[in-house]
Amino acid sequence: MSKATTTATPSPVQHDADAHDLIRVQGARENNLKDVSVELPKRRLTVFTGVSGSGKSSLVFGTIAAESQRMINETYSAFVQGFMPSLARPEVDRLEGLTTAIIVDQERMGANPRSTVGTATDANAMLRILFSRLGDPHVGPPTAYSFNVPTRKASGVMSTDKGGRVEKNVVRQAVYLGGMCPRCEGMGHVSDIDLTALYDETKSLSEGALTVPGYSMDGWYGRLFEGVGLPMDKPIATFTKKQLETMLYAEPTKIKVEGINLTYEGIIPKIQKSMLSKDPEAMQPHVRRFVERAVTFQTCPECEGTRLTPEARSSKIQGKSIADLCTMQISDLAAWVRDLKEPSVAPLLAGLQHLLDSFTEIGLGYLSLDRPAGTLSGGEAQRTKMIRHLGSSLTDVTYVFDEPTIGLHPHDIAQMNGLLLRLRDKGNTVLVVEHKPETIAIADHAVDLGPKAGSEGGQIVFEGTVEELRGSDTLTGRHLDDRASLKAEVRTSTGALEVRGASTHNLQDVDVDIPLGVLVAVTGVAGSGKSSLIHGSVDGRDGVVVIDQAAIKGSRRSNPATYTGMLEPIRKAFAKANGVKPALFSSNSEGACPTCNGAGVIFTELGVMATVESPCEDCEGRRFQAAVLEYQLGDRNIAEVLAMSMDEAATFFGEGETRIPAAHKILQRLVDVGLGYLTLGQPLTTLSGGERQRLKLATQMAEKGDVYILDEPTTGLHLADVEQLLGLLDRLVDSGKSVIVIEHHQAVMAHADWIIDLGPGAGHDGGKVVFEGTPTELVAKQSTLTGEHLAAYVGAK
Repeated sequence: MSKATTTATPSPVQHDADAHDLIRVQGARENNLKDVSVELPKRRLTVFTGVSGSGKSSLVFGTIAAESQRMINETYSAFVQGFMPSLARPEVDRLEGLTTAIIVDQERMGANPRSTVGTATDANAMLRILFSRLGDPHVGPPTAYSFNVPTRKASGVMSTDKGGRVEKNVVRQAVYLGGMCPRCEGMGHVSDIDLTALYDETKSLSEGALTVPGYSMDGWYGRLFEGVGLPMDKPIATFTKKQLETMLYAEPTKIKVEGINLTYEGIIPKIQKSMLSKDPEAMQPHVRRFVERAVTFQTCPECEGTRLTPEARSSKIQGKSIADLCTMQISDLAAWVRDLKEPSVAPLLAGLQHLLDSFTEIGLGYLSLDRPAGTLSGGEAQRTKMIRHLGSSLTDVTYVFDEPTIGLHPHDIAQMNGLLLRLRDKGNTVLVVEHKPETIAIADHAVDLGPKAGSEGGQIVFEGTVEELRGSDTLTGRHLDDRASLKAEVRTSTGALEVRGASTHNLQDVDVDIPLGVLVAVTGVAGSGKSSLIHGSVDGRDGVVVIDQAAIKGSRRSNPATYTGMLEPIRKAFAKANGVKPALFSSNSEGACPTCNGAGVIFTELGVMATVESPCEDCEGRRFQAAVLEYQLGDRNIAEVLAMSMDEAATFFGEGETRIPAAHKILQRLVDVGLGYLTLGQPLTTLSGGERQRLKLATQMAEKGDVYILDEPTTGLHLADVEQLLGLLDRLVDSGKSVIVIEHHQAVMAHADWIIDLGPGAGHDGGKVVFEGTPTELVAKQSTLTGEHLAAYVGAK
């Protein structure tokens, strides 16, 4: 009997390396996360949803991306790590399968006034090399075309120490060429200070004659002025010429005051160093108001705003100087570079070409390289950071995006979605924190956090596909298909704000009447001129209150109670009830725990290792001295009040013996903007982007004004919160205010009484009013990009 032999085909054995196809998070407890465990597929696009403050950023940025960066930093030597920021290990039990994380967040680009789009993206560096090789006449090395490098001349003896012997060389007129305009020091503008805004000449210094923020005669400034010999009790009008010169213009001078060595410097050089060297956007509001009142900026007459020396501007390639190229719209500059055929610099031209084309591809072709980086919106800054990753050969990288659709018109969102999918298709893991349904729809995997925000969030309430999310009973699932409908009736305007001949940035001599007493939405693609129209022609008028996207300034010692000014009446109420000083009820003043200085935690520096943060054992993290906590208002001490939620505090301070009308009014506004779940003492550094903007909105709503301008108030808002925002806008209008909203969200457009649409394109292709009328008329005509997208949103045919 013969046996039949069969040969079975061996099944392919999976390689061990292929098993690591998941990022595993176990027991994440960062910020408000409650022992979260999740598995995320690699080489896929995962979207994280949930209301603002639900823990999305804590999981994605604070845990996954933070640990990836920390582990990469640990691969460097201790010497190199000494120059890097030390990162603490996130609160998590275990993380597996991490890859290199590249974070593209929505932080504004540095507010350094010397930073421009060109310097921030290396485009200027490439242009400088190009001109140093091809510029005619030849001026010098690349630094000769840089507005950040001054020309320096040196003469004298240069000594070099070599092996115990000193070599001396005589240097005569050695010139180190730079391109910085000497008149404006590369700033493009010169400032003129109005002396009458610095002091009241009818008063003496001790009477508070100085009106410069921070110059109080009670502190060291008073002693400095006295120490330098200025009369403190005579009106400034009676000062001699020398005394006035000393007060205003004195160079830094060493003096001795009360046995302590100090440096005295005149008011004007001090202002120039401490205030005028900063970007106005980065200043605190009261300092910015002073600068706007006291300082007039005008274009530098010598460099005509180009920031460059005459020599740098005289050097040209095909009739264009480097200053001419930097003022061009980037899409036009890309075309100019494409036509430049110079084999000697071919690799440089190819790199510059790719960089400029990336701008256009990402929807920023309307910018120019000389645009100050501090003036970019959050969305523009985020896309500018994306540019260096487009066309990158790296794969198996984790890209982490924080709401990449911020500041994008629905027309531009489709382009952004394409970029995210391209990054994924190259074999990368893409993690996106997002609220917009258009971007949620393209995800391979969705993770929904909640169920609510703050202490009521921090849990994963759903994991799966977008279709499964749509059918789930989570807050996001229920609101994913929300669509605002067009209003049957719109309000009638009570007047109009006239704008005539507006030509800021790309506006083309625009004439428009903005109706008053109604809700006006200003729309258009990114770069069409919306902000230029409103901030350039309406902002600054009497009675106009602007609530923009600028970041909230505040340290970990700042919290909603201090930021909104609510703590002041609360401290006074505590002081009155207990017969003590209000300063005792401040953790930054006399009431602070002496062990931790009111921080609530003790920081232990460990050199290149992460700084250890441990709760203070004396105050148990409550920040106050034990004696202070014995004083009560009602049945609560100050630490217990700061631990209350806004909702709870609004009730506590709204009735009975603990009623404080000033605090209750602020609390009511915070509840109105949807921040009722935050605690009064939560550090500002732990708030999400959406929470910070709503905190700012609640604070500035208190300012007296008839016209409110809101710049993209839906930024960072969950779909469920947009409805609440619309209710808030309605209440503002119904109370007699005029509300102008610069917005891309279709729900706000549909809810508006009047729409002003700018376009048709971006940059020099925009700058015109392409539609004025009601949302219903815009949908009916569908004559603009906004009209087409709004019609699709409300389901109109």
